[in-house]
Amino acid sequence: MNSNFYPHYDLAGRIQHSKIDFGVGDMKPMRTSRVETTESPDFKQVFSGLLENFNAEVNAPDNMIKDVMSGNQNVDVHDVMIAMAKSEITVNIATQAVGKVINAYDRIMQIQV
Repeated sequence: MNSNFYPHYDLAGRIQHSKIDFGVGDMKPMRTSRVETTESPDFKQVFSGLLENFNAEVNAPDNMIKDVMSGNQNVDVHDVMIAMAKSEITVNIATQAVGKVINAYDRIMQIQV
């Protein structure tokens, strides 16, 4: 066979690299490092942190309203409305998450061993 018949392509040179391959600035490349870490917090720490954030988000509009009523000039009515929208979204997400956890628990309990 004639070796000139087959075209020779520089495939390595034709690969287009992305930000994921090399990283951007100080950010490490994503594809070369492991996703999970051994220093991850346990289940209890994760959910206690989520509950603390939930309480802070839900109480934020009330605290802002108190500041507006007391005459604090640093808080605007628009900020209160944004905090209320964030609080509503947080409650909706928490409700959905609780529903999913309960469904998962029910399915696990239905498994016959």
